[in-house]
Amino acid sequence: MKRSLLAVLFLIPGLLWGDVTRDKPVERIDSAAAVLKEIMDAPDAGIPEEILTSSKCIAVVPSMLNAAFLFGGNYGKGVASCRTDHGWSAPAFFNLKGGSFGFQVGGQAVDLIMVIMNDQGMQHLLSSKFELGADASGAAGPVGRHVEGDTDWKMRAQVLTYSRARGVFAGISLKGAVLTQDKDDTRAFYGRMIRFRTLLTGEATPTADSQPFLEQLNKQAGGSGGK
Repeated sequence: MKRSLLAVLFLIPGLLWGDVTRDKPVERIDSAAAVLKEIMDAPDAGIPEEILTSSKCIAVVPSMLNAAFLFGGNYGKGVASCRTDHGWSAPAFFNLKGGSFGFQVGGQAVDLIMVIMNDQGMQHLLSSKFELGADASGAAGPVGRHVEGDTDWKMRAQVLTYSRARGVFAGISLKGAVLTQDKDDTRAFYGRMIRFRTLLTGEATPTADSQPFLEQLNKQAGGSGGK
């Protein structure tokens, strides 16, 4: 009985995500671009323009799952990019695990956006593994078109975090979540392993398949020099 249970647990990640082919990270880039566009196109919600244009990096997790009934935690796969002197960097793929986000038990999917606001937060991201609330300070980000007179987010948070579930967009705390590089997706997309730092500092050339995500970043957050 124990062996059967262990076998099922080892099979679960494969059942959820399947074998890694290049189609999957390409689809993730398209989904991340769609999430960013839909959130910013909402008439009265979204990430304030001042935050996006001040950001160092942006990471998106389309459809993060509450997998408490399987893994005892939350699990998602996302894509990130950082500003460089030549525009937004080639996308870097990552896994996000753990944390207590208040998701409903039963597998509700939630779209997540993480906005890295300063050099310290960017350095944690470049390390390819960090925990929100421990290595990097995180906070639920303010929502709206603008953050008039509100500078608190600028001074204290390295990473501002947001969620969208069932059409509702809001800031969310991701304390305890651990971000690590997704090496399988990286190899599948680029044909070889490339370090997080190499991708996010602009040392790798973005592929044509990267453009949907990079175009949305340019549109919503501006390029290397902002809007």
